[in-house]
Amino acid sequence: MIDFGVIAIVFGLIFVGELPDKTAIASLVLGARFPWRWVFAGVASAFLVHVVIAVTAGSLIRLLPHEVVEIVVAVLFLLGAVLIWREGSESEEDREREESEDEAEAAEVPATAGFAKVASLAFGTIFVAEWGDLTQILTANLAAKYHDPIDVGIGAVLALWAVGLLAMLGGSTLLKVLPMKWICRVAAVIMLCLAVWTALQVAGVV
Repeated sequence: MIDFGVIAIVFGLIFVGELPDKTAIASLVLGARFPWRWVFAGVASAFLVHVVIAVTAGSLIRLLPHEVVEIVVAVLFLLGAVLIWREGSESEEDREREESEDEAEAAEVPATAGFAKVASLAFGTIFVAEWGDLTQILTANLAAKYHDPIDVGIGAVLALWAVGLLAMLGGSTLLKVLPMKWICRVAAVIMLCLAVWTALQVAGVV
């Protein structure tokens, strides 16, 4: 039976964690150059593959003793907080450099390229960029915590797709309203709170 509560929690966490990510920037750049539907087909496929890998890894972590799982989950939440805080500490020059690199890669494909070429470029870009990414680690973490790979997978996929679409259709406008630094700060605080909460559960305080 589908647990909409788990899906909602996972969606919120992954959505916030993915917003400041480099894959969102790549989606923005590709969506500006090529038809967004073609780009989204490749981006969505890459995200789906990574979510399947992540929830599988989370299910394997779940095979460990319960207390060990909770400790691993707490550590990974803490790691996520550190990584996303560091992401928010990047200078504007670093972000512009990343965007320029994505633009250079996209420029290698003619603007007149067909669906297969554009979708393949989008898939390859996101598939490579997402390896070992914060949201991939977080998805595996949540799959282990909730012991519910299907609902976690649904929530994660929907969140990643939503961020990809948002980046393609209005990413530049969003960044003017919500500075990347503050998006990262909010996400890092949420991850830290989850790490503390999980650690308190392990200690039997809550």
